[in-house]
Amino acid sequence: MRRGTAADSDRARVRGVVFDVDGTLLLSSRSLGDYAVLPGAIEVLSTLKERHVPFALLTNGSAYPPAEQAAKLRNVGLPVDDEQMFTPSSIAADHMQRRGIRRALVLGTAGVGYALRAAGIETVYTGEAGATEVGSVFVGWHPECGMKDIESACRAIWGGAELYVASDVPFFATQQGRTIGYSFAITAAIRRLTRAPMTLTGKPSVRALRFVARRLGVPMRDLAVVGDDPLVEILMARRGGATALAVTTGTTRREEWARQALARRPHGILRDLRDVLGWVSR
Repeated sequence: MRRGTAADSDRARVRGVVFDVDGTLLLSSRSLGDYAVLPGAIEVLSTLKERHVPFALLTNGSAYPPAEQAAKLRNVGLPVDDEQMFTPSSIAADHMQRRGIRRALVLGTAGVGYALRAAGIETVYTGEAGATEVGSVFVGWHPECGMKDIESACRAIWGGAELYVASDVPFFATQQGRTIGYSFAITAAIRRLTRAPMTLTGKPSVRALRFVARRLGVPMRDLAVVGDDPLVEILMARRGGATALAVTTGTTRREEWARQALARRPHGILRDLRDVLGWVSR
């Protein structure tokens, strides 16, 4: 496996880049209140902009609407436009529209449901009138989730609603180390009770990569996906036929990358985030 450098054939086929956020470009606090930008992140994004290389940030975080999240990242120096920021809510709204779903019960903060509302999908929350009379249940960032939320979701699903999930990842990297993914735990409780199938709208779903590829105007096979988790970004890249590039600044150390099975093994391990520039065609 190459360690941060690219053969000419690989470099020629990478025409766009999809970046993970937490553990790749920055480390947030557990409360998502502040960010520490990782070395090379500002330089890499700035250089890609100068080269007119399409790139996007794809996070499994759903706490904030994409535009609000992009603004927070610009405040710490990352040159990210609103339209370059994607969350699982963006993908969920697109998929629900395609399925003809017009009303959703949201288990999450107001930011979780923003993209759905912007797409014309009515959102309701636990305790509101008709909260269980919906076409879908969407589980996202919900640190205050309680049993009433779980019960409402189950009743909606028993009534025929489809289950959508922003993230099924148990942990993500923060300044304080590994932090649990709330939607993972919430979804586990709902599915234990209902046995319902779920539609994953975040990583490692190929649905998420396909959505971003369409927005960038670059085929999945011509994208590089940069991330810190073999079960998330790298698995998604492999499934979608993209180039998978790994960093060691998040959940996975260099020696752990070397032990991954083929489906979770990156095409390259970056010694420094700036090495990603060597994989991109000029």
